Amino acid sequence: MRRLAGSWIFLIIFLLIDIYVFQALRAVADTWAPRTRLIVFAVYWGISILSFALMLSITFTNYETWHKLLRTYAFAVVIGLFLAKLLASAFFLVDDVRRVVQWAGSFIFPNWNPKTAGTGTGITRSMFLSWAGLAVGGGLFTSLIYGFGNKYKYNLQKIAMSFSHLPNAFKGFKIIHVSDIHSGSFTDKEAVRKGIEKINEQQADVVLFTGDLVNYSADEMKEYMDVFSGLKAKHGVYATLGNHDYGFPTGATREEVKAKQLANAKGVVDVHKQLGWKTLSNEHVVLEKDGEQIAILGVDNTSAKANFPSFGKLPETHAAAKDIPFKILMSHDPSHWNAEVTSEFKDIALTLAGHTHGMQFGVEIPGFRWSPVKYVYKQWAGLYEEAQQKLYVNRGFGFIGYPGRVGILPEITLIELS
Repeated sequence: MRRLAGSWIFLIIFLLIDIYVFQALRAVADTWAPRTRLIVFAVYWGISILSFALMLSITFTNYETWHKLLRTYAFAVVIGLFLAKLLASAFFLVDDVRRVVQWAGSFIFPNWNPKTAGTGTGITRSMFLSWAGLAVGGGLFTSLIYGFGNKYKYNLQKIAMSFSHLPNAFKGFKIIHVSDIHSGSFTDKEAVRKGIEKINEQQADVVLFTGDLVNYSADEMKEYMDVFSGLKAKHGVYATLGNHDYGFPTGATREEVKAKQLANAKGVVDVHKQLGWKTLSNEHVVLEKDGEQIAILGVDNTSAKANFPSFGKLPETHAAAKDIPFKILMSHDPSHWNAEVTSEFKDIALTLAGHTHGMQFGVEIPGFRWSPVKYVYKQWAGLYEEAQQKLYVNRGFGFIGYPGRVGILPEITLIELS
């Protein structure tokens, strides 16, 4: 009943925002030819009514039975429109608040006429804000549609990392770091296969995967087993578990939910095994080369955020590898780094994480990098350093929710140690 009430509240908000944005559209279209206004208004309400109908269908039908392509893109387009209109509404709200303040001010300062305030020979403030809101909202929606074409454009990031205590035999050692595959979101098998081929072309010494193989359940990998089983490296492929690998079960008690989470994770570990990957579930492996060694540690999902499951046991995992001076940690959630690694395990030279996807939306240009996810995660993409320790956050191989990428491309990371 609570979920149903929440759905109706969202739909009402959805409709009110449509009406609010239309008022601004009417204002800017006031000087247009009648035929042009009619066409624009008809298109606006046609799209709005279709979007509202889709939201009703998503909310009150068995959405999971829809064809995967329809399910993926219909939801993304509707939510994209909603976010675009919500962003545009922020500009209109600024103008409405400004006019209310002017109106109230006219009672305190009788000589101040709010009807003429801000007018002149140019565009009025109200018209400027209306145009700005429509332009920004339209720009956001256009960029989200454009981003649909970027979800399989795998970006190879080459990173050289230097460590003073790296054994000489491992200088030049090449690591492929991949994270957040989210196989349940894929709709183009050949595009994914090309991503795996790009990984294999690097001829890495080892491949390290830092979790979220699936969205919700292990059976999402069935169609892609032959693709990911082709992933190869000289010293093997190692994987850890991310928060999605536990699924999102419900239960009457916390213990029941935990049992279901662990059962789902076991299914993912079984898939790793079938692929020929070794799962490091609070375990470590020692890699040896020319008589020298490094340790790869892997912990189950560990998060400093309360809404994500934490099953990692770094103290036990670290203790088992204490005699190996150079350690690399695989931990899905980057919030784990400052929560435990940098404070208590200073001999872990490099931590590899993923989880954030860079929010699949942002700006990355030389000298400037931004994504809304930075307000949630201090470390959200790329390389971070504190004292002698390094953290690398992969932007994710796959996608979830929004079937696209804007400014933050899917990533394959090639790390060369020195």
